[in-house]
Amino acid sequence: MRTCKGTFVAIVICFCLLAASSYGADVAKIGIVDFQRILETSSAGKKAMAEVNKRGKKIEADLKKKGEEIEAIKKKLEREALVMSKEMREEKEREIRININDFKSLQKRYVAEFKEHEKRLVGRIQGEVLQIITEMGKKEGFLLIFEKREAGVMYSPNTIDITDRLIQKYNASFARKAENNKKTKKK
Repeated sequence: MRTCKGTFVAIVICFCLLAASSYGADVAKIGIVDFQRILETSSAGKKAMAEVNKRGKKIEADLKKKGEEIEAIKKKLEREALVMSKEMREEKEREIRININDFKSLQKRYVAEFKEHEKRLVGRIQGEVLQIITEMGKKEGFLLIFEKREAGVMYSPNTIDITDRLIQKYNASFARKAENNKKTKKK
């Protein structure tokens, strides 16, 4: 009876040791990528954000100019309201309302165009980065690579953050593409 128990315990211990060693042989390699940092620090990201900011400032200037024109019409109406006929005043007020509605629809259109342009630029960068991540994952044997914010990663050690290496590869890829574009334009 004692021999059976001893043998059973020995078998269980051996099984646990074998199972533990087999799980320890393959270490799961996991990486974390911070896409926001890629947008802020990569060459392509900086270029895209500069383009987005430039377009935003242009839209802002156009809207400001249109708003100032409406304000000028309002002030003119206030100054001349006492000497205008009732019909003329009502016509000017109607013109102002039309201009305000035009301004609001222009503002909505600009906002929609701006968001679409930004989405297109960011989407292009995400696609290019995803290709590099896939190549890195295959070459370096990663089991999983997470995006830091989208995956809800609350904490990760810096040792598994591969963002800097990814930015270097992406900058090199972006530089090659820019060089190829220059060569094709010269021909």
